[in-house]
Amino acid sequence: MVDERPSAAAGRFYEGSRDALREQVESAFTHELGPGAVPEPGTGSPDIVGLVSPHAGLPYSGHVAAHGVDALASQGRPDVLVVVGPNHTGRGDPVAVSDADRWQTPLGSVPVHDTARDVVLRESDRATRDDRAHREEHALEVQLPFFQVVYDDPPAIVPIVMADQSRSSVNDLGDAIAAVSNRLDESVVGVASTDLTHYEPQDVAEQADRTVIERIEALDSSGLLEQVERQSISMCGPGPTAAVLSASVATGADEGRCLQYATSGDVTGSTAEVVGYCSAIVR
Repeated sequence: MVDERPSAAAGRFYEGSRDALREQVESAFTHELGPGAVPEPGTGSPDIVGLVSPHAGLPYSGHVAAHGVDALASQGRPDVLVVVGPNHTGRGDPVAVSDADRWQTPLGSVPVHDTARDVVLRESDRATRDDRAHREEHALEVQLPFFQVVYDDPPAIVPIVMADQSRSSVNDLGDAIAAVSNRLDESVVGVASTDLTHYEPQDVAEQADRTVIERIEALDSSGLLEQVERQSISMCGPGPTAAVLSASVATGADEGRCLQYATSGDVTGSTAEVVGYCSAIVR
């Protein structure tokens, strides 16, 4: 058991100091492509059960990610975030659940929900405790500062990265995430961390990403995987996204909605090779 997983993304994917990071996250909310303001958390129980959120450096995708957090926070505070992303480093087990008690960013520590993690590990045939896959991975960590800024007491997390994004692995993990929602008397939200098309011209990326967003909005996990494979779309997290969609449908979700789509070119002005970003909610 690891007590605390230290930040691997600070100073690289986002600012490395507490004050600078808080300012950067707040600026993502107020960005012209962001939701407009840092949300005041609601007091109800969210009906949102899933988010799809990008994980590039905050200057490039933070304003897109802010939309999903804004929608969720406006409804209230969930108890558990099951955060699932791709394994960019290739290290560790095929479906790796963090063994740490807490995850650290410059804004402080976020607790890992031990009971929810145990449900995932018990219900999944693929998931294992393995921190090797998490040591240098950024996809999950970049989500956390948004929740730390918005909530005084950020929700506990279950961090999972997928090197194996096969259909069988997606189905297995989706069932395990659904079991967390069904067995805990707490509010659970799945967060799929993914970027969309990588390093294509803006018009090509927008066309390909539109087909992915259509599958997300249709809550069609199988269709999403088929679309990505058939068109060779360079989305890095189709598996995590499909797993969260599958889990959401299994727990009663019937609506998916893209809140914001943009590319790196919308920030840099360079549209020759862009990366696409989507923020979507599932409820």
